[in-house]
Amino acid sequence: MKKRAVKVAVLIASISTIAALTGCTSSGTGNAADQSKADPKAKVTITVGDEPTADKKADRANFLKQVDQFEKMYPNITVKPTTEYWQAQSFQAKLAGGTLPDTMNVSLTYSKQLIANGQLPNMTPYLKQIGLLQDLNPLALKNVQDDKGDVYTIPYGLFSVGIAYNRKIFTEAGLDPNKPPTTWDEVRQDAKAIHDKVPNVAGYAQLTTNNTGGWMLTTMTYSMGGTVTDKAGKKSTMGAQTEEALQALHDMRWTDGSMGSQFLYNQDDIRKAFSAGKIGMVLQAPDIYNQAVHLYGMNPDDFGEGALPQANGTNGTLTGGTIAMFNAKASPNQLLAAAKWVKFMNFQQYFDKDLAIANAKASGADGSAVGTPGLPPVTQKVYDRYMGWIKDQINVPLDQFKGYTASTLPLVPEPADAQDTYATLDPVVQKVLTDQNADIKSLVSTAATTINRTLAQQR
Repeated sequence: MKKRAVKVAVLIASISTIAALTGCTSSGTGNAADQSKADPKAKVTITVGDEPTADKKADRANFLKQVDQFEKMYPNITVKPTTEYWQAQSFQAKLAGGTLPDTMNVSLTYSKQLIANGQLPNMTPYLKQIGLLQDLNPLALKNVQDDKGDVYTIPYGLFSVGIAYNRKIFTEAGLDPNKPPTTWDEVRQDAKAIHDKVPNVAGYAQLTTNNTGGWMLTTMTYSMGGTVTDKAGKKSTMGAQTEEALQALHDMRWTDGSMGSQFLYNQDDIRKAFSAGKIGMVLQAPDIYNQAVHLYGMNPDDFGEGALPQANGTNGTLTGGTIAMFNAKASPNQLLAAAKWVKFMNFQQYFDKDLAIANAKASGADGSAVGTPGLPPVTQKVYDRYMGWIKDQINVPLDQFKGYTASTLPLVPEPADAQDTYATLDPVVQKVLTDQNADIKSLVSTAATTINRTLAQQR
């Protein structure tokens, strides 16, 4: 997973208690009148998280350089950086205690839950004031808005899951390397063809450990038209679609024998195996390209990425990423300054041609991929302009991502209490892949009961 794969601690205090302790609605930012009083020229000090620790000298030096540049750009704002970063085990307690920085990065997983609990300030007027709101990706914004359309955090570092495939293996199996599968029936057919014609290669492989099994089962459930938890995060909604996803895995594993002999994969292990040409297809976001090619030595010509296969129609794919979260106890002037900081740190290259080119050149010189397709944090118009600026530095074979980039699948956010939910589902996937007689319906029902119990502990 792109975020730190750490298990969410079971909450001791109820959400209602946490919300009361946080007291965000009476913090001076909870009504429109206060929010409209932010003075862009007021002297203000903000705390910002995610400062690299001292052992990461180069990253820390660059971060502090950014602080200096920001303060020169906004001489009325003083930035106090801190090494505080999102840690699932302590996040809720620090949020409740009001000890978090004025802004820091948090997993997108928390967005809807924090909004529903009233633990975030309404950032809409501040984002309008700095001219950023209209340039953010409207699809991504849906994950950080309430029912009224107000925005509470800034999403970036976004991804959506697709299917990575090995074009060389496709050719060897007699498949068209320019036509990745778009349905689960096609995935099964292609996996069987690879199994039959390419020795010692798994046609399709599945993540199963360190919460990634649940992560990908959730993704498959979305592709079947289902969900795993309800929007309120109060109960499991798993049913026929999750069973259908597991049945698809069961059939490839036990009927076709097209999933190889390894069924305990974490993210790194499956990427290594894919890069080494041992796997034909695997569910992955496009960012696997950089690791596969530049770290594990995969031939760029062999890499392909398609959209997430669907059961039928266009049900959707799982999206995730990072949000810039703001402290509900911060003053309006601090929230405005913090919003400026986030724009400066994470979005400036989309609006500054010289910076965009300089960053792209630096990444290319560093041996990293430049121009890897993904889910942009900004509107398509802004993103296309940015890609035009850096076109001479792009070193990624974009034509081999067409199946992914042409996709218009709906983006479905991660389920409530995502890490605990994923942890509950890991053994379900493992059981189906290691026990031919696994009772899929019973496994899903039992997992749903566990998820409901965990979610209830948080209310």
